[in-house]
Amino acid sequence: MSKALQGLLGRQHLRYRRWLLALVLVLLGAVLLSLQSGAVGVGLDVLWRPVSALEQQVFWQLRLPRTLLAVLVGGSLALCGAVLQVLLHNPLAEPGLIGISSGASLAAVLTLSLAGWLGWQLPHWGVSLAAFAGALVVTVLLLLLARRRLGQSGLLLFGVAVGIFANAILTWLLYLADDASMRTFLFWMMGSLGYGQRLSWGWWVPAMVALLWLVRQGRQLDLLALGEQQARLLGLNAQALRPKLVLAVCLLTAFSVAMAGVIGFVGLVVPHLLRLLAGGRQRFLLPASALAGAALLVLADVLARQTLITGELPIGAVTSTLGAPVFVWLLVKRHADA
Repeated sequence: MSKALQGLLGRQHLRYRRWLLALVLVLLGAVLLSLQSGAVGVGLDVLWRPVSALEQQVFWQLRLPRTLLAVLVGGSLALCGAVLQVLLHNPLAEPGLIGISSGASLAAVLTLSLAGWLGWQLPHWGVSLAAFAGALVVTVLLLLLARRRLGQSGLLLFGVAVGIFANAILTWLLYLADDASMRTFLFWMMGSLGYGQRLSWGWWVPAMVALLWLVRQGRQLDLLALGEQQARLLGLNAQALRPKLVLAVCLLTAFSVAMAGVIGFVGLVVPHLLRLLAGGRQRFLLPASALAGAALLVLADVLARQTLITGELPIGAVTSTLGAPVFVWLLVKRHADA
């Protein structure tokens, strides 16, 4: 390797490290802001000064779990978007846009409805398992369609069709549901962090393991982005890697839907903007997407909690409001570049 090439790679690695450090600082700032935002004036001083029982409860049982959940869900969605864009060779792929989140949400709501009609007491792992199954079915269908060279527009139309079908079934379920079930269904459709923060932290462990494993697959995804034939020549067993990536994406998407409902556009906006700003090497893009997605969802949750005095906005509405204009801009830009 020539000295000029070594110098170029060294400067590139330094640039990536600076970006990652900046994203870590942004995430830390967002977490600190979230922990101190709310109707009850509780700050980080709860860690070192005597406080009332109410302040202890607000910080340890409400704000801290909610903030950590926003970090994990936001990082998971953005990371899934970055991985799916390589797997499907589609820069517009993300769990919500191509139907994975809709499939997971529909399976979860159908399971809740069936349990209610039959009078069953459904455990939380049952909802998570149903969401995982729905995400897996849609992902497998997407991979089959991608192999048939359906094209980017075809995959997007498939995702739109899945979303329309899921919304139609959810509309029927809403029409037939009682008041208590309707509130649960609206949670899935609009997205909220208020439900998942009350669940046991033990449910978070598989998602954290899958997220950390995916972040470490940057080198393999760099090879996979070159195409399966080229990756095979460079020593990558794409046939063995692809199912593992699919299962990890399904697990993280199912976890995100089970914990927070459908939250759209995080997986699309974050990887795309990072790719435009800092380049598309997956060894950088995967950890950067996880950090930026976590920061984005934490800040969106702060905005959702602080906008209304009498309540909070659905966080899915906040991310969709921010993400939809970016998505339109990306579509227009790709059409202009074509």
